[in-house]
This record gives sequence, structure tokens and C-alpha cells, in this order.
Amino acid sequence: MDASRTRDHAPHNVRMESSAAPRDLGRFDVVVVGAGLIGLATARELLTRRPGLRLAVVEAEEEVAAHQSGHNSGVVHGGIYYEPGSLKARLCVEGAALMYEYAAEHAIAHERCGKVVVAVRPAELGRLDALEQRGRANGVPGLRRVGPSELREIEPNATGLAALHAPGTGIIDYPGVARAIRAELETAGVVFHLGTRVTGLTEAVRVVLDAVGPHGPVRVSAERVITCAGLWADRLARRSGADPDPQIVPFRGVYLRLRATPTPVVRGMVYPVPDPTLPFLGVHVHRHVDGHVMIGPSAMLVPSRDGYRLSHVRGRDVVETLTWPGTWRVARRWWRTGIEEMAMASSQRRHLAAARAYVPSLAAEDLDGSFHSGVRAQAVARDGTLVDDFVISTQGAVTHLRNAPSPAATSAFALARELVDRFEDRQS
Repeated sequence: MDASRTRDHAPHNVRMESSAAPRDLGRFDVVVVGAGLIGLATARELLTRRPGLRLAVVEAEEEVAAHQSGHNSGVVHGGIYYEPGSLKARLCVEGAALMYEYAAEHAIAHERCGKVVVAVRPAELGRLDALEQRGRANGVPGLRRVGPSELREIEPNATGLAALHAPGTGIIDYPGVARAIRAELETAGVVFHLGTRVTGLTEAVRVVLDAVGPHGPVRVSAERVITCAGLWADRLARRSGADPDPQIVPFRGVYLRLRATPTPVVRGMVYPVPDPTLPFLGVHVHRHVDGHVMIGPSAMLVPSRDGYRLSHVRGRDVVETLTWPGTWRVARRWWRTGIEEMAMASSQRRHLAAARAYVPSLAAEDLDGSFHSGVRAQAVARDGTLVDDFVISTQGAVTHLRNAPSPAATSAFALARELVDRFEDRQS
């Protein structure tokens, strides 16, 4: 993927003419905007419930899973971290089971390799207790507390005072899942308009989506629309007249990759006990489905919503981030954390030191010099709250997924059911 490709301007091969009449791409019962995992799963859920539905998927990029769905850690989360009763707590456990089921059915690479969350200091033991309570309340399968010796049996290179072991946590090829869903949908007659960036939504008798396609302005109309636009979710919501609060603020995360070895340094995943006041899980060590071991991520505010490299800057993204009141309130509250994350993002040594706290055998020479980056679409409220749960809203005939951070990929099939349930409730 070309991460520098713009989504705030027309594709490079398009000459924009204000007087050009948009080409009509058709009329549909439902249009899903966004071909990440959740958009694709939502289209699949709609078609499962209503075979024969005239359905289209509109995606700004020329491929599916081009952003968060294809730039994440590849972890199938267990559901330990989330506030009991929240959408995340309910949909993560259900979604993980559905994701494993789908992967097995479609021969997609995956493995339940397990995960340990390790306390390395006495001050972290109380937070580990709280995580254990949450995990049990959320129904995380097989969750148990282990001591130092049993931790070593599970992960021979890990060390700590105590840990939580979640054997059902795993790894998966999420882009492979997205491609499989797309193939299913196309076989069933769903129309895909890729490389088509929605620029406006107008509701009259039908919802009309104005867009820019590979060959100029286009128009798509539908009885109803569901948007799953990830990093651009707030913009689409505003275009349909929704409240601008919350706004997406982009945070870039980087994973460093270790050299391939006959025996990986971890069998599954080793995580620290996270700071409960932040929606980030801290630097962890985990095995990817391709066999490589990754260390990360950092969490750094970046100047573009597709800023997979720090040199990638978009003026509009910078202006929106800096003029949003919530950004400055977050900065005032978390400036020390921000400085620490900037230092870590610029130093492999700091990155490695964070991981060595619980996997002490790691050394600088273990790094292979490459990295994997992703951008988290973090919804920030006007008052500076980092919105942690999934957020779904409805504006007329348009249903919006306004916030879908981790574990959205894990939860994709369950979150799609939730979206379609709410979509159908609005029709009844």
C-alpha cells in the first residue's frame, strides 16, 4: 500500500471540474461506507439477514483493509481490559469466538497461542487484581492467575512477580479475513466501488452520497446508509449533520521487528500491566501470524490520519487536530506521557528497554532494523476525554460507527451484529 496516497484530495489521476456532472453509480437498498473489517462484516451481516438486498460497499482506497484493519497487531484479544457492561467487554469475547470460527471455516492463518499480562513491580499487583476481576466479569475463557514459576513454564523468557494467563488470546491474518469476506460478498452480488471517496451525504427521499471515483465525480443513492469509516468517521458524521463531538485524533503506533530465530523469544504474547487511565496497553512482545516477533507499540500524536511515517503531513489533518478543544485538554493532562512517548518513538533503545522489564533476554542485536506502523483512530471528546468504548450514532437514515479502536478487529463480526441490530431498530 502507498501510505502517502491522499484521501483529503482527489486521486492523482483525476482532474476536478466544478461543472462536471457526477456519474450515477446506481441505487441501492443499503450502502456501507468503508471496506475495513467492520464495514465488510456489516455488509455480510446485512446480506445474511436479508438475502437479495441491493447492497453496495463504497471505499476510498483501492483495496480492502487498507488502514487500521491492515495495520494492527494481528491479535485476537481475549477481553481482559474492558469495563464490564461496556460494548467492548460484551462484543470482544463474542467477537473473538466468531473470528476464530470464520478463520477455521475459510482456512485463514490463525493460532490460539495465549497471552500473559505480567506484573513486574509490587505496585502493579493491585492493578493486576483489578484486571483479573474485569476479565472474569467479562467471561474471558480460561483466564487464570499464575506465579513466577508457572509464568516461566508458559513463557520461558518472561519474568515477573505474577501474571494473568489468557490461553484463548491469539493471532490471525486480518487482511486475509477481509479478503475472504470481500470474495463472499462479491459472489453474492454485492457491488464494490473502490477508490471512491465520499465527499457528502444528503438526505431527501433517499440518501445521496456524493463521491470522487477513479474517473471523476460520482453519485450513489440508497434508502439507508451505514458508515464504518475509521480514521475519517467524524468527517462523514459531520457531513450528514451529526454533532462534531467526538472528533478523531490520530495516534501513530510503531512495532519493531526482531530477527527470525529457530526458537522465537516468546511462544505467544507478553504484555505489561497497563495504565488504567489510558486506552493504550503499553509496549508488549508478541508473535505475529507470519512467525516474526514484534515489540511495541508506541503511541504518538501525528500530523496526518494516514501518517504511517512521521514525514507524512496533511494540512487539513493538522488544522483539525490543533483547533479541536479536546486535543489541548488531552495535552495539558498528559503532557508528561506525551514526552515519554515521543522519546520512545525516536529511540529503539527506549522501546527495547520497556520490553526488557518483563523479557530481560532481549538485546539490541535482536532487532532486524524494520518496523510495522499503524494509526489509531482515537475519538477525543470536546472536554478532553479519550473515548474508550465503541460509539454508534444515527443521523436520519444514516447509522454511524463513530469510534472503533482496539479491539474492533477482534470484535468485527459481533460489532457488525450490533450495528445492524440498531440499524434495524431505526426501521421498525
